[in-house]
Amino acid sequence: VTRSITKHNYLVLDVDDIPRVVQEAFFLASSGRPGPVLVDIPKDIQQQMAVPVWDTPMSLPGYIARLPKPPATELLEQVLRLVGESRRPVLYVGGGCAASGEELRRFVEMTGIPVTTTLMGLGNFPGDDPLSLRMLGMHGTVYANYAVDKADLLLAFGVRFDDRVTGKIEAFASRAKIVHIDIDPAEIGKNKQPHVSICADVKLALQGMNALLEGSTSKKSFDFGSWQAELDQQKREFPLGYKTFDDEIQPQYAIQVLDELTKGEAIIATGVGQHQMWAAQYYTYKRPRQWLSSAGLGAMGFGLPAAAGAAVANPGITVVDIDGDGSFLMNIQELAMIRIENLPVKVFVLNNQHLGMVVQWEDRFYKANRAHTYLGNPENESEIYPDFVTIAKGFNIPAVRVTKKSEVHAAIKKMLETPGPYLLDIIVPHQEHVLPMIPSGGAFKDMILEGDGR
Repeated sequence: VTRSITKHNYLVLDVDDIPRVVQEAFFLASSGRPGPVLVDIPKDIQQQMAVPVWDTPMSLPGYIARLPKPPATELLEQVLRLVGESRRPVLYVGGGCAASGEELRRFVEMTGIPVTTTLMGLGNFPGDDPLSLRMLGMHGTVYANYAVDKADLLLAFGVRFDDRVTGKIEAFASRAKIVHIDIDPAEIGKNKQPHVSICADVKLALQGMNALLEGSTSKKSFDFGSWQAELDQQKREFPLGYKTFDDEIQPQYAIQVLDELTKGEAIIATGVGQHQMWAAQYYTYKRPRQWLSSAGLGAMGFGLPAAAGAAVANPGITVVDIDGDGSFLMNIQELAMIRIENLPVKVFVLNNQHLGMVVQWEDRFYKANRAHTYLGNPENESEIYPDFVTIAKGFNIPAVRVTKKSEVHAAIKKMLETPGPYLLDIIVPHQEHVLPMIPSGGAFKDMILEGDGR
């Protein structure tokens, strides 16, 4: 049952195996390409008495033999040669770089290559850096997708070329030579054939390239000034933006206010849908693991329990679950846990009474035909249903609903100042669409820049 969602699973049938199995489980989970390991200990084994032998050696000869070796210096030199020959390089960085933020920043400092990150990679390079192009892909920025489309060298570090990034795979980075560094051999050449591939830990690869750059006698000087200027022009021409309507609360505006009031320092967790994309676009992530999202697994309801874990692991840091009404409802019972444990999780619900992302696709591609995507009460569409404020009060968690743009700033300020858990229910219009958008299977030229459900 769990094979498809774990890296490995154990069924313990001998009580004396427990120390070895637990040690192996942690080693497997954290080495190579990290992933979850399940250890299943049946009840009869749990009840047995044993004298544990703690230093039992691990028995993983095959796995250990297959772990990637450190990257070869000649390959790293080849990558730097390609950088030196290129005029329009782009770094395409994903979740695989979550442990090498420092090394990445140093590499960019020395080369001046612009950086775009995937949804998983947000924060691995600071979003407020002048060389950051923010997120690329289906709902990425125009300038990030422009850069990849026009690039002559794509440095793909810790990424998997998934369909939400590439769209039509043949058209993705079609003018570029591709360098792919990944710890998992299965990812290299899976979707896109690289010109240079290195199967290794990206942290070691970046450390190696940084050492080569620092140690090169002819202090390599890269000049990508005209390319940077071209991308800055794109940033000015196509910034992220949205229309405003009287005192209606635009969801993007609410997230911008949150970004401003938390100074971009909060840890953000999300569910899945429009709110997730707006949180990715309009909040500024400055450090790795500041952004917690189920990404490619698309697990609605991920936000609240993920935020709870972040709050336990990071005492003193503001943790906000930016959620949609549909996603929030999937794990709403965890309000009990954050109250009992008194965790300072701020639940920030962008409530549009609909499954917003599906509604957007219905509007765009299915003549606005609604198929079970309205979440409120059809008998009385003027009332908000379900009433999250009343539900939160039942869990003894302070909660407030805002419906007007003029109330947003004060409401978010109060949420952040209130100790312990808090729920802010922000009523937003369901006609709003996440833009820009490259339709599924489309290319850069198919990008949609305007329009909504209105």
